[in-house]
Amino acid sequence: MTTFTYQERFRTAKGVFDEFTNRNLFKLQSEKVFDELVSPLEVGKESNVFIARKGKKKIIVKIYRVQNADFKRMYDYIRKDIRYQFLRNKRREIIFAWTQREYKNLLRAEKAKIKAPKALGWKFNILVEEFIGKEKPSLPLKDDYPRYPYQFLEDIITEMKKMYESGLIHGDLSAFNILNHNDKPVLIDFSQATLVRTPNSEELLKRDIKNILQFFKKLNIKADPKETFFKITGKKE
Repeated sequence: MTTFTYQERFRTAKGVFDEFTNRNLFKLQSEKVFDELVSPLEVGKESNVFIARKGKKKIIVKIYRVQNADFKRMYDYIRKDIRYQFLRNKRREIIFAWTQREYKNLLRAEKAKIKAPKALGWKFNILVEEFIGKEKPSLPLKDDYPRYPYQFLEDIITEMKKMYESGLIHGDLSAFNILNHNDKPVLIDFSQATLVRTPNSEELLKRDIKNILQFFKKLNIKADPKETFFKITGKKE
């Protein structure tokens, strides 16, 4: 039988384990989505990420903080997504929709065979997804440079092209949210990903391209943003 002692075990996670979140964690446990939280992985401004366990496998549980997440910033992003045009400017509704959108985007990414974590479960402000790594989690690109940077960049562009063809733009792509897993890119953090037919999607895609190419420029890999845009979309600017 699993007991809930998260507040005692993870004292650094202040503001995460309110009564509402504990109830939803219990529901996800009851539904056998995961067995227990094991250790904190990342503490962010709006969410805390934990390594969890399901049987012998590690998985990831991301908890968005209902009380102190920047829901106004979230609303500014999500209201442009045509899937959420109905959304009211209410804190809880926005945070739940934000988490749900990340879950839906990961499902779409899996269907398109994009290298990204598999979505395993969702409940209001909690997202459960695949753990990327072996004993330790794979590191973000900013902390683990690839051995073959040119090929790594080409692989990222391939994943961005698959995303585009599946109808998605990541919208927040950088060396912070691309993992280097066995010298192959894995894209993470899909909460800001939006549909290609969203009015500002091309603007977001160009920003993604700019962020990625700036990083690889440090590794002496030069690529033209317009050519990269054409590789991904098949369109000239």
